[in-house]
Amino acid sequence: MSTAHKLTLPALLMLLYISSSDPVTVTTSKAKVEVHENTNAVLSCEFKTEKDTNPRVEWKKRSKDVSYVYFDGDFTGSFKSRASIDGATMTLRGVTQKDSGVYHCEVTARHDKIKLGEVTVTLNVLVAPHAPSCEVPETVMRGFSAELRCKDKLSVPTATYSWYKDNKPLHTSNLPEINYTLDPKAGTLKFKAVSKSDEGQYRCEASNGVGAPKSCAGQHMKITEFELNMTVVTAVEVGASLLLLSCCVAICLCCRRGGCCCCRKNQGETQQSRTKTSYNPPDPRCYKHTQSFVL
Repeated sequence: MSTAHKLTLPALLMLLYISSSDPVTVTTSKAKVEVHENTNAVLSCEFKTEKDTNPRVEWKKRSKDVSYVYFDGDFTGSFKSRASIDGATMTLRGVTQKDSGVYHCEVTARHDKIKLGEVTVTLNVLVAPHAPSCEVPETVMRGFSAELRCKDKLSVPTATYSWYKDNKPLHTSNLPEINYTLDPKAGTLKFKAVSKSDEGQYRCEASNGVGAPKSCAGQHMKITEFELNMTVVTAVEVGASLLLLSCCVAICLCCRRGGCCCCRKNQGETQQSRTKTSYNPPDPRCYKHTQSFVL
C-alpha cells in the first residue's frame, strides 16, 4: 500500500502543476463572418491567460502576403480611421470587397509558460448586384445566328442572369417553339436562326440574393431581310466582263504566236488543204493546134 502511495504521489503533484499552469488560450465565437458591403464586421477574439493580465494583441490579414491590421496598440493603413478594438475583438466599419480574407488574432502573454495563442476568422463581404454590361447586336439578317451577352463582374456571390424581350421574361425551358438557348450562369442568349418575330428590345437582369436585382438599359435588335445591293451587282458584272475580255485577248494573242495547240492544229489543217488545192499549170506539149487565125 505504501508503495502504491509512493508511485501515485509524484503523478498527483504533476497533475496539480499542469492544472495550475494552463497555457494562454485564444478562441472566437464566430470563425466565419458574412456581412453586406458598406456595413460593419465584428471579428471576435477572446483569450485567457495564466498570469499575464495585459497580453499583447495583434491582428494580421493573410492574402498573397501577410500584413498587419493591428500592431503595437494601433491600427495600420486604411484601418486607422474605420476600425476599433475591444479587448481582442476587432470591429471594421464600412467594409468593402477588398476587406474579404482570412484574419489572424494572436495573443502573446510574456509571463506565461506557453506565451502564444492564436485563432483564425474568415471575413466574406457580400456585394449586391451592379447594373450588368450588355451586348446586343443592332441589326441581324434574317436566318442568321445571333448571340447576346450579359456580365456583372462585381457581385459577390456571382450573379445569375435573366433576359427580357420587350419587358417580358424569356423562358429557359427547351420548348419546341423556342429558337434560342439561355444560359443563366454565363449570361448568354443565343439564336440559331433569327426570324422577324425576334426583333425587339432586349435587356438583362443580374441577381445574387444579396440585394435587389439590377438591369442594363434595353437595347433594340433589328432583323433585316437579305437585299441585293445594286452597287455590288454592278461591280460584279463589270468584273465578270473584264475577266471575259481578258480571256479573249489572251486566247487571241496565244493563237497569233502559235502557242495554242488548237490554233496550231487548225493552222496545220489549213496548210494541208492549201497544198492539196494548189494549182499546177498543164504541160504546153499537151496542147494541140486546132485552128489558125488569119489577120
